Amino acid sequence: MLMKARDDGVKPGTPTESAAQSSGPPSKIEREGQRPTQPVYQIQNRGMSASASSSALDPMVGQSKLLPPEKMKHSIKLVDDQMNWCDSAMEYLRDQTDMLVVGVIGLQGTGKSTIMSLLSANTPEEDQRSFVFRPQTQEIKERGGNQSTGIDFFITQERVIFLDTQPMLSPSILDHLINNDRKLPPEYNLPHTYVEIDRIYSFLQIKHIAAFLFTVCHVVIVVQDWFTDLNLYRFLQTAEMLKPSTPSASHDSTGSSGSDDGAEYYPHIVFLQNKARRDDFCPRNLKNMHMVVDKLMAHSHLKYKGTLSMLDCNVFPGLGQDYLTAEVNMFLLPVQENDGEDNLTKAGSGTYPLFSLLPGYRGHPAFSTMVSKLRSQILAMPRCQLSHTILTEKNWFHYAARIWDGVKKSSALSEYSRLLC
Repeated sequence: MLMKARDDGVKPGTPTESAAQSSGPPSKIEREGQRPTQPVYQIQNRGMSASASSSALDPMVGQSKLLPPEKMKHSIKLVDDQMNWCDSAMEYLRDQTDMLVVGVIGLQGTGKSTIMSLLSANTPEEDQRSFVFRPQTQEIKERGGNQSTGIDFFITQERVIFLDTQPMLSPSILDHLINNDRKLPPEYNLPHTYVEIDRIYSFLQIKHIAAFLFTVCHVVIVVQDWFTDLNLYRFLQTAEMLKPSTPSASHDSTGSSGSDDGAEYYPHIVFLQNKARRDDFCPRNLKNMHMVVDKLMAHSHLKYKGTLSMLDCNVFPGLGQDYLTAEVNMFLLPVQENDGEDNLTKAGSGTYPLFSLLPGYRGHPAFSTMVSKLRSQILAMPRCQLSHTILTEKNWFHYAARIWDGVKKSSALSEYSRLLC
């Protein structure tokens, strides 16, 4: 980039300048009355021609290019509830390549939207009604409904893109699909046919959401609120099988499992145990959970190990780095304090009055501390190249739109759909 000052006066050699030179130097009073004009700099590309560089430009145009990107206050739709692509996120993107894309999948009611809000722009002390990703309300929880539909988009000032998705294998979405969205044939109204509809609908979710996230995200967070649901792992395996092929020139195999063919991109997977109990933080139970997940994902090409560790966060200061022989990308989040205060017992209650004023034993750091450690681990994840070319934010948006359109027209997905029917 070249910095060039704007010409404030007239060019040399003009009649005005010649007249000024012939009349002699100006008087002292005139020199004191004139104030120098502050130069206005214009940013020019090196490839600009001389005529373009010498032309006068509006200084407000140059200043607008230097303004920081617009800050988002709430999430917007990337994919609506009818599975249609939305272009409203384009205005928040810039032509720069230093970005991180984080997606999330999980079952209904596991806290996906709350976690994504805490990782992106909110704190646990804030009112949940002000979260950028709207969590479930009490009314929705009581009637067993789901809050998120489609895919929601949010980008931070640090250029981290967060994608919140509707729940996987959700009974409320299936109920809405049967009763409202689709006119089913009479033979599907029988109870024994609901299982077949569930299988087909599960395929639609894999096709439209999970396979999409596995292609356009650097990190995919798998949220659970108990350990563990085998159907979720079958879901991940099927989504990996149906994932569209995306060649990548700079595929990073660090931390991945299985063989690396050098032509397929796979994201980093983080297993997040939300609403973890005190017993889950026991070192023995933690080791067993890592061993189970490692065996379930042994034949997967997803990068499920080697890039996130709770042992590096000083959560277990007494454990060495070699304690977890089969450590996977797993993180435990406890129940929020306002939700679990009734379960905490005061230290020394009924014995000494002084000890009864102390907080009870939790067995883990505070919820806000764990969220901060998780955020640091997620933001430090490797940012591998998603395609054969380096993508800017705007290029990523167009690339994601093509992937979304491609997964719906994939012949492999259509064949799998035919086998389910």
